[in-house]
Amino acid sequence: MKRVGERGEGRFERISWDEALKTVADKLRETVEKYGNESLYWQYCSGQQSLVNSRRAWWRLLNLCGGYLKYYGSYSTAQISAAFPMTYGASPSSDISEIANAKLYVTFGHNPAVTRGSGHGKSWQMTCTREAEGGRKPKMIVIDPIYSDTAVAHADEWIPIRPGTDAALVEAIAHELIVHDRVDHAFLAQYCVGYDEGTLPASAPKGSDYKSHILGRGPDGIEKTPEWASRITGVPVETIVRLAEEIGTTKPVFFSQGWGPQRQANGEQTSRAIAMLPILTGNVGLPGTSTGQQEGNTAVPAVYLPVGTNPVKATIPCFLWTDAIVRGREMDDVHDGLRGVKTLGHDIKMIVNSGGNTLINQHSDSNRTDEILRDTSKCEFIVVCDNMMTPSARYADILLPDTLGPEADDVTASGGSNGDSAAILPLHKAVEPQWEQRPTWEICRGIARHLGKEEAFTEGKTQLEWIEWCYNETRRKIPSLPDFATFWKTGPAHIHDLPNAGIALKAFRKDPKANPLKTPSGRIEIYSERLANIAKNWVLPKGDVISPIPMFVRTWEMPGDALQKKYPLQCYGYHGHGRIHSTFHNLPALREQFPDEVLVNVLDADARGIRSGDRVRVFNDRGAVELVAKVTPRIIPGVVSIPQGAWYRPVMKDGRRVDVGGNINTLTSLRPSPLAKGNPQHTNLVEVVKA
Repeated sequence: MKRVGERGEGRFERISWDEALKTVADKLRETVEKYGNESLYWQYCSGQQSLVNSRRAWWRLLNLCGGYLKYYGSYSTAQISAAFPMTYGASPSSDISEIANAKLYVTFGHNPAVTRGSGHGKSWQMTCTREAEGGRKPKMIVIDPIYSDTAVAHADEWIPIRPGTDAALVEAIAHELIVHDRVDHAFLAQYCVGYDEGTLPASAPKGSDYKSHILGRGPDGIEKTPEWASRITGVPVETIVRLAEEIGTTKPVFFSQGWGPQRQANGEQTSRAIAMLPILTGNVGLPGTSTGQQEGNTAVPAVYLPVGTNPVKATIPCFLWTDAIVRGREMDDVHDGLRGVKTLGHDIKMIVNSGGNTLINQHSDSNRTDEILRDTSKCEFIVVCDNMMTPSARYADILLPDTLGPEADDVTASGGSNGDSAAILPLHKAVEPQWEQRPTWEICRGIARHLGKEEAFTEGKTQLEWIEWCYNETRRKIPSLPDFATFWKTGPAHIHDLPNAGIALKAFRKDPKANPLKTPSGRIEIYSERLANIAKNWVLPKGDVISPIPMFVRTWEMPGDALQKKYPLQCYGYHGHGRIHSTFHNLPALREQFPDEVLVNVLDADARGIRSGDRVRVFNDRGAVELVAKVTPRIIPGVVSIPQGAWYRPVMKDGRRVDVGGNINTLTSLRPSPLAKGNPQHTNLVEVVKA
C-alpha cells in the first residue's frame, strides 16, 4: 500500500507489488544520490530474529546500496552495556545454575518469571535450581518497587524501593560493610583499583576513592549512612542495617540485577553501583557468585545470512534517531556520543522499519515523536515492512506486508531467555500466505531486482538454499548437529555440548596476572580513568553526571524535585504477561486475560478517590494516557506502573490529545542518559485522576 493521507493518519491505497518495490528502490537510489548513505537509517527492532527471513536481509540489501547509518546499544540494555565494561572490561555473568551453590541470592529489579518466562527458560531453570539437592533453597531477596511474580513465587523477602534509588541503597549497605569491617580487604587489594586511596590510579585526585566517598570524605562531604539512604529510597533504616549485616556475614552470595533499574536517567550509575556489592564482599569468581549482572546464557554460535560490509563509519546511539532527524548535522561525539566520526554532518532522510514497533510505540515521548515523523520536510520517506498494522505502520509512505511466522520457512536459535538450554529450531511453512504477503527475503530480492543488484543479493541461491547454507555453516561450529535433511525433518535439535556461562571471572580470580580483564589496568576498576576522561571531555546537560566511581545521582524527575508539587507520583513501565514488548497487543483474547491496567498503591488511590476498575488519566507535561486502575498493595506508595508495549492511540479529549491505547511512552522523555545516551523510560513524574 502507499500513503494517501497525511503521514501518521493511516490512510493508504492498494498498489501492486511491482509498484511498491520500484518505489522503494527509486527512493533508496534517490536518497543516497542526493544526501549520501549516512542519511539512510535502518530502524532498531527486535521482532525479526531468524537466520534468513529477517532484518539481515535488509542489511544485506542496504549494504549493496553503499551502506546506511548504524546504531549502537539497545532499548533493553543501553546503560548497563555501556557501564559494566568500565568496571569489568566486559559484561560477565554467571550461569543461573550457580544460584544453587549460594547461601544467599540478592537481586534488584529482576522478574524472570515474566521477562524470561518461556517454557524452558530462566524462570523454569530458577525453579529447578533452587529446588536442587534435596530441596535446598538459598534464601532469596528481591529489591523492587513492585511485588513481582518472581518475588511472589520465589522470594523469601521483598524489599520495596523507589525507582531510580538503588545506588543510594547500595551506598548505605557499603557504609555498613565498611564501618563494621565486613569488606573483603584481601580481594579489594589484589583484584581491584580505586577502593581506597592506596589503590587509586596516579591520575586520580586525592579523596576520589570509593571508600572516601562512602564515609563522607569525598568531594560531596556526605556520609552515606542508612539514615541518609532511607530518606531517598523509602527503605527503612532497620531494613538497610539488617540487609547489610546479612550480606556481610554470608558467603557465598549471588548478586544480580534485571534490566529495569538501569533503564533510568541515572541507569549507568545504578548498574555499576549494584556491581559494588559482589566486589566489596569478594563474591566474584567463586562457586555460587556472580558480578551483579543478570544471569548468563548459553550462546548458540548460529551463522546468519551474510550481510556484507557497511562502509558508513558513522554510528549513533540507537535512542537518538529522532535527534538525527531534526538536528543530525549538529550532532557530534562529545555532545551525543557519536562513534566512528567526530560529527554526523547529515540528517536522516529515509528510514527502513521492518519487524519492529520502535518507530512510534516503543520510543519515548510518543507525541513529540509523532510530530517529528509527520514532518515530511525532515525525514522524507519511510518504508515499513510488517505483518500487523502496528502504530509504527501508520507512518509508512510505502507499507509492505510481510508473512507471519508460520507462512515462511526459516531457522532460529534459542536466545537470552533460555539460560543454559541451547537449541536450534526449524521453522516450517505451515500454511501458504492467505493474501499477498511475501517474506522479507523475497521483498528485499524484489527491491534488489529494481536496483539491478538481484544477482549480488541472491548469489544464485533461493531462500531455502540460504537457510540450508546457514545451517551447514552453523554445523561446522557445532559438529554434534544432525545433517540438514535430518534436522529439517525431525528438529528441533537440542545442543548439549556447548559451554554454559559457568562462573563469571573464575579464571581471573584464580590467577589475575595470567587472566587479566579487558580494562586498562587488567583489574576490576572501581575507579575508572576512562570514565574520568569522558567526564572531562564530554559536554553534558545540566544535572547529568558521569563519574569515575559508581555513585547515587539524583536526576531529573525524582521525588524531591520542584516538579513533584505538580506531579507527585513516579511512573515507570513493567513487562506484563500478555505480550512480548508490543507484539500481540492487538489480540483480544490476550487483552481479556491480561488487561492493561495502571498499578496504584492503596494509599495513593484512597487519596484520589480511585477504586480498582475505575478508568483513570495518567498525565504530565508530555502527554496523557487513559486506562483502567488496579489498586494493589503490590506496589510501593508514591509510585504507579503501566505495562509497556500497549499500542499508541491518541484522540482529542477536552481539548487535549489523550492516548486511549495505554502506551506508557506517551509519558516518557526524549532526554537520554549521560553515558550510553540510552532511553530513560522509567524516569517520569505524573499525576493520576479519575477520567
